[in-house]
Amino acid sequence: MKILIIQQKMIGDVLTSSILFESLRHKFPESQLDYLINDHTYPVVENNPFIDKFIFITPEIEKSKIKFFAFLKKLRKEEYDAVIDIYGKISSALISLSIKANIKTAYHKRHTAYIYSHTIKRLKQPQNNSSLAIENRFKLLEPLQIKFSPITPKIYLTSTEVKDAKLYLQENNIDLQKPLYMISVLGSSKNKTYPKNYMAKLLNTIVEQNTDSQLLFNYIPRQKEEAKAVFDACNKVTQQHILFNVFGKSLREFLAITKHCNALIGNEGGANNMAKALGIKTFTIFSPYLNKKNWFGGVESDKHHVAIHISDFVPFSEQDIVLAKKNVEDYYLKLKPEYIKPKLINFLKQ
Repeated sequence: MKILIIQQKMIGDVLTSSILFESLRHKFPESQLDYLINDHTYPVVENNPFIDKFIFITPEIEKSKIKFFAFLKKLRKEEYDAVIDIYGKISSALISLSIKANIKTAYHKRHTAYIYSHTIKRLKQPQNNSSLAIENRFKLLEPLQIKFSPITPKIYLTSTEVKDAKLYLQENNIDLQKPLYMISVLGSSKNKTYPKNYMAKLLNTIVEQNTDSQLLFNYIPRQKEEAKAVFDACNKVTQQHILFNVFGKSLREFLAITKHCNALIGNEGGANNMAKALGIKTFTIFSPYLNKKNWFGGVESDKHHVAIHISDFVPFSEQDIVLAKKNVEDYYLKLKPEYIKPKLINFLKQ
């Protein structure tokens, strides 16, 4: 049997969807299992032992109709028996349409339902005490007679990558015997970024709780000014504990560095998902307009992974989610550091 899973775009989605390969391998040990992803997301699934082949969709393919249709023609020749379209957008629907497979599954959408042999309606509440993101993905495997399994995403680093990251940290005067925290200082967008002055207060709290704390900032070069603004908002003592210029020059380097951290703390995003997949504890602040149940299941939080949302502290309705998406800044300002500090302190003590 030959099976293709389609998950384009975001790094966190590509990582989360990779869990399906483990279940597929157990059910169909001799099958060929291929993963169609955007090329920039490859680092989070590199070395995954359950995936046989990666098929990359590049920016060049996405921008050119000629190259895209040539890509479809080549893909059609692979002769897949099953296609699982997790992405569910026009481009992945066209890919699914071009492939002659007996089984094609996707989430139900009226305008594309005719393309698939099976369309699945998303769960609104977890049924297995997991996150909706994971449970809904397993729903897509039901036509293949595979049920939910408590599998979590995993990232596979090489021993060389881990060793090189350790050496890099030591060369930058980081003491790995003392607490080392990766700070997800910025979200993927402004609408997913906790206000800089509020974030600074939380970082001050970390250092106040343990004066041996060492803080690394997770940011990419084009975000340097925004990250520096958070650094500047911290008090002078905290600034001395921030190693601002120590960061991974590539995604794999970031992953290897994070592997040596005690926890990742900060804004919700791909970095938090990656930290969990590395077995690192996380303390996550969700944007007011997001539903944290999508990423955290029936167990709200535990000592390893804590999820923070404005609804934990103030009355918050479905209508507020709609309003928050239109004016997220006002809602972020309601999520005061004073509300978060007790949970953060308890997390640090764990």
